[in-house]
Amino acid sequence: MKFSILIASLLASATAFHVTPVAKAPTSTALSAEDMSVGAMQPLGFFDPLGYIESPEKFERYRAVERKHGRIAMMAMAGVIVHNNKWTFDGYISPSQNLKFSDINEGIGGLFQVPKAGLLQILVVCALVELAWWPASQLDGDYGVRLGKLNNWNRDPAKKVRQQNAELNNGRAAMMGITGNIVAQVVTGQTFAEQAAAGHFSPFGDGQGFF
Repeated sequence: MKFSILIASLLASATAFHVTPVAKAPTSTALSAEDMSVGAMQPLGFFDPLGYIESPEKFERYRAVERKHGRIAMMAMAGVIVHNNKWTFDGYISPSQNLKFSDINEGIGGLFQVPKAGLLQILVVCALVELAWWPASQLDGDYGVRLGKLNNWNRDPAKKVRQQNAELNNGRAAMMGITGNIVAQVVTGQTFAEQAAAGHFSPFGDGQGFF
C-alpha cells in the first residue's frame, strides 16, 4: 500500500476533471456520445480549458489515464487508513534483516524502510497487472468484473452510467486526498492519524489546533 501511495503522488497530476472532446470524426475507434457524457458532472460539465482534446482518440486515452490514476489513488487512500490504524501482517517482512511488518512506519517514510528486494517484488507484480492481467492498453477499463446484481449493466444501463460516474468522482477525490495527505505529512511531519489526534489540520500552526 505504501508503494501505491508513492505511485499515486507521482501520477495524481493527471487531469481530475472530464475534458471537452471536439466533434467526433468518422473513425472505427470513435467513442459514442454516451461514453463521452460519463464523467461530465455539474457544475463544470465538460472541462478542457487548455484545449488538449483534439480527437476522440485522445479523449479516450486521457479518460483511461484518469480512470487508472483514480483507481491507484483509491488504493492509496485505503492504504493510508489501514496503516494509520496500525493494521499490519504478523511476522517478518524480511527475516534476514530481522524486520517485522509492524516495524514499518505508517507514513510515506515507510516506503524507504522496505527492503530493495521487497520493492522489486512489488514492481514485478505491478508490471504483470499493467501488461497482462488488467492491461493498460484496454482503454475502456472494463475487465469483465461483475458482482451479480450489483453491476448487472446489461439489464440496467442506467446503473452502468451511475456507477461509472461514481468511480470517476471517487477517483478524483482520492487523487486530491492522497496528494494532500502526502504534502501534509511532509510539511507537518505528522501522519494523518497524528494530525487528527493533535487537531493539527493546518501547516501554519504549531501542531495544536487549526492555526
